[in-house]
This record gives sequence, C-alpha cells and structure tokens, in this order.
Amino acid sequence: MITYYNELHALHQGRLEMFRGALVPCFEVPARVDHVRDELLRRGGGTLTPKAFPDSALLGVHSARYLDFLQHAWDDWLALDPANAGRDALPSVWPIRGMRSDFLPDNFSARMGLFSFDAGTPLTSGTWAAARAGADCALSAAHSVLHGERAAFALTRPPGHHAGADFFGGYCFLNNAALAAQSLCDAGLQRVAVLDLDYHHGNGTQSIFYERADVFFASVHGDPRTEYPFYLGHADETGAGAGLGCNLNLPLARGSDFVTWSAALEHALEKIAAFGADALVVSLGLDTFAGDPISGFSLQSADYLRVGQRLAAAGLPTVLVFEGGYAVAEVGVNAVNVLEGFDTISP
Repeated sequence: MITYYNELHALHQGRLEMFRGALVPCFEVPARVDHVRDELLRRGGGTLTPKAFPDSALLGVHSARYLDFLQHAWDDWLALDPANAGRDALPSVWPIRGMRSDFLPDNFSARMGLFSFDAGTPLTSGTWAAARAGADCALSAAHSVLHGERAAFALTRPPGHHAGADFFGGYCFLNNAALAAQSLCDAGLQRVAVLDLDYHHGNGTQSIFYERADVFFASVHGDPRTEYPFYLGHADETGAGAGLGCNLNLPLARGSDFVTWSAALEHALEKIAAFGADALVVSLGLDTFAGDPISGFSLQSADYLRVGQRLAAAGLPTVLVFEGGYAVAEVGVNAVNVLEGFDTISP
C-alpha cells in the first residue's frame, strides 16, 4: 500500500503530560511511528514524501483563528518568559459553561485554554511543523485515492482525531482524518464515510461533521461513561440538522474482545454501505491492542490482519490515517498487519 511518511514528526516530542493527577512522561512518542516505518521496511514496503499543500487546504476543517494560534503559539510562549524554552506549554485554565469563548484574550495562557480541552497535550517548539507536515500526509493520501489508488496510508504523528475545528487535546492538533475527508468532498465526491477504530472516541471528527449530510461518521470505541474523552461518544449521538442519522457511535465495555469488537465493526461497515459512501477514511488507532497501557480492549496482533481484510472487503477507495497505539514495541507489527491484510484482498 502506498504510504506517506511524515519526516518531521519527531519535531513534536512532549516532555510531560498530566495523567491522573501527576506529571508523567508522555505516552505519545516518536518511537510509535518509527516502529511502524521499520516494520513496513522490514516487510519490503516503502514510504513516500507527501506533497506540500497550501495552508488554505486546512480552512475547510479548522478555523482561521485556531490555525493562527497554533502557528504562533511557541513564539508566544517564549515571549511570556524566555525560560519557557526549556519546558513545554500546557494549559491551566479553560472557559467552561457560562464563560465567553468569542473574545480572544491577550494573555497567552488564556488563549491556550480557549483552544484546548485537556492538560495532557503538551505544545512544543516543533508541534506546528510536525502537525502541519502530518496534514500534508493525509491530504496526499486522499489525493492518491482520488487519482486511482485503491488505498493509501498516512503514517504521521501527532495524531488527529481528537482535534476539533478550533481546539486541540488528546495529543491531537490538526484533524488529519477530517482533512482527508474534506478534501475528498471538495474534489466532488458526494458521500464520504469516516470510520474511527481508535480505542478513544474521535470527538473532534464527530464535532466537525455532526451537522453534515455528506460525511457519515462511525466510531467503535471505549464507553465514554468510563473512558477518555468522556464527554462525547454515546450511542444516542446520531447527528443534528442536515446531519441527523449520519453519526453512529458504538461504545463498548472495557475488556471487550475481538469477537465483540469485530461485530461492532461489521455493524459500522453495514451502515456505511447503506449510506452509499463513495470513499472511506479510516482513523486507524491501534490502542485496541491488549497490551496498550492507556486503553482497555483485548485485540491481539493477528486480529489486525483480519481488520485489514474486512476494510478491503468494503470495496471502497480508502484512506487510512495513523492515530493512537501506545504499546510502542508492538504498534509496528499491528499497524502493518492491517495494511498487509488489506492488500491480501483482491479488489
């Protein structure tokens, strides 16, 4: 499978994140992508450098003031105190219900809180460069599919599916899957489906497309009553306005095995087929693996071959975008198993 690799991903390397009341080393690390690329090369695959897309390509998904914040955030952080060069930026205040979000504060900490929803997503000196190059990977994968490739894979980090139109969190800054889906729509496809297979619900992707009828969002994930990001991902969230009926959440209990999980995947793919999608974007999270340190499903490495086969059997032009997966030593095998499984199914 054609794979676009983010050569700048390691520029984003957070030092610490807030986790269960303590500052701990970040779970989202460059080695996640390095292991996938190494495994891909070991099996005889290769990677391509993505095409450079203009910043205007981001505006179909993200707001202009949010993009401006991300692009200048590190300089603003240093302007606050030059000593900040030795530590990453984490938000500490947020405009919760009843507070204003329309007014852009002058204070950097207030602006950071305005555009974020957790304290577990450090912003670093290289965050913008890494995330921006990742967007090019996703857009290049979509471009390849539009021009005849059966499937393409965006191998990038930081991940994207928790990022909304104007907020970051969950290690995510730019929503790569949403950017790929939007580019497919912009190219003239009438109906696009986004299938999120990460353990954690793709709250950002859902919020971006929730009121739209041209993009169907389906997600198989941990039950938000107990699992991050908690505040979206319930089964009764089915879309709104023109998008009513175009959102499908399939929350599963912690500990769910492959039999339970694959039944939910089958249901999601049936709904996508009924929607009449012209193309499929997959948020490929591998934190459904049994050994993942911050998740709770029990899929095994061999199961990901079958996942890839089932995705291919859907028969749709497919863009796969790398998301979560924090069992770092195994994530390469698991990710490439999906790609290999996909490629074993004839079109």
